[in-house]
Amino acid sequence: MPYFIVKNFNIFTKFSLLSQYAKFDSLGIATCKLPHTRISILKILFTNFCINNCKYCAIRKQNDIRRTSFTPEELANFVLELHTKGLIKGLFLSSGIGKNPDDTMERMIKSIEILRKKFDYKGYVHLKILPGTSKELIKKAVILADRVSCNLELPTNKSLAFWAPEKKKSELIKILSLITKNFLENEKHPSVSTQLIIGASRDSDKTILKLADSLYKSKIVKRVYYSAYIPVNQDPELPEVKEPPVLREYRLYQADKLIREYRFSISELFSCGENLSLDKDPKLAWALSHPEFFPVDLARADYFELLRIPGIGPQTARKILAIRKDTPLNEYTLRKLGLPLEKISKFITIKGKKIRRLFENELFPQIKTENLSGLQCNNSLFAGSYRSI
Repeated sequence: MPYFIVKNFNIFTKFSLLSQYAKFDSLGIATCKLPHTRISILKILFTNFCINNCKYCAIRKQNDIRRTSFTPEELANFVLELHTKGLIKGLFLSSGIGKNPDDTMERMIKSIEILRKKFDYKGYVHLKILPGTSKELIKKAVILADRVSCNLELPTNKSLAFWAPEKKKSELIKILSLITKNFLENEKHPSVSTQLIIGASRDSDKTILKLADSLYKSKIVKRVYYSAYIPVNQDPELPEVKEPPVLREYRLYQADKLIREYRFSISELFSCGENLSLDKDPKLAWALSHPEFFPVDLARADYFELLRIPGIGPQTARKILAIRKDTPLNEYTLRKLGLPLEKISKFITIKGKKIRRLFENELFPQIKTENLSGLQCNNSLFAGSYRSI
C-alpha cells in the first residue's frame, strides 16, 4: 500500500505520531531503570517511514499509516525543552529506516550531536542502531550515547526469514560486536543490549536462552531483553495470539538472571524439556528436580552454593557469608535477614541440623544486632520488562 503522507506537520503532531509506535507510559515519556536509579526518558522514533516489511512491526512498509519525520534540529530542540522543564532526564531514540540505513542513522546521530555539542546536554541517551548501519556511524554513535543497542528480534535465521526477511542474524550480531569493540576502543564501559520478541515464532525457550548465553559468554552484550509478542498487524500468514505471553517473558527474565549471576548452565535449566515451566520459577523447578543437591548447610556453603537455594539471592548470600564469621546462625538471625523459612526450610540446614521452629515465648539468643540492622532479603529475579529500552 502507498504511504499516507501529510506534509507540514507541526512539532506536536510529529511527536504524537512518532511516540505512539514506541511503547510508553504516557505521552511518550517512560521510566527507565539505570544501575542505581530510575529516570524519566522520552521514547520516540526519528521517523516512521520504513523500507523494511517486518511482519511484527506497526510501521512496516506495506502498512497504510500517516508517516512523518523529525529534522535533527527539531528533535534536539524538543528534547532540550522537555529536559529544561524537568519532564525528562534522558532520551531513547529509535527509528524506522527511511531512504536507507545510513541516511536515517546519520540524521539520528546529528540530533544527538546538536544536543551534546550545541546545547551541552549531559542527560542519558540510548541510541538504537539500525540494521545495515556502517562502521563509521556506529563509531560516532558510541562516542555520543550512554547506551547503544541493536535488536536481534528473533533467535534463528529461519524465524527471521519469515518475520523480518530483510534481516540476517549474522549481520545483526556483527553490528553488536562492532558496538562493543568501539566502546572498548573509546575506553568506555560497554553498555550494549539487544532484544528478542517472545511468542511470535515457535522457537523454544532453550533456543532463546542458548543465544543469550552465547552473547554473554562472548561479551558482545551486557543484557538481553525479552518482549512478549503483541500482534499489531492483520495478516492471514501470522499466528493467532489470544493473549501476549507475559508470564513466559517473566520466566525468561528469571532464567536469564540465573545464567548471568548464578552460574546456572543451559543444560541444567532444560534437563526436562525445551521450555521453562510456567507454574514454577526456574530456580525452584531446578531445586525440586535435584534433591541430591539439598539440604545446603548455611554454615559451610560457599557463595554459589547459597545461590542455588530457592529464596536466596546475591545480596542475601553475601550477608550470610559476612554474618556467619562472628555471629551464630539460627532461625532468629535468618528471619532478620528476611528469609522465608517456611518455604526454604526443607532446602537448608545449619551445621547439619534442620531449622527448628521457634515459639512466641522462646527467648532469642544474644546476637550482634549491629550486623543485622536494616537487613532485608531481595529474592526477586525479575528486573522488569525491557520492552524497547
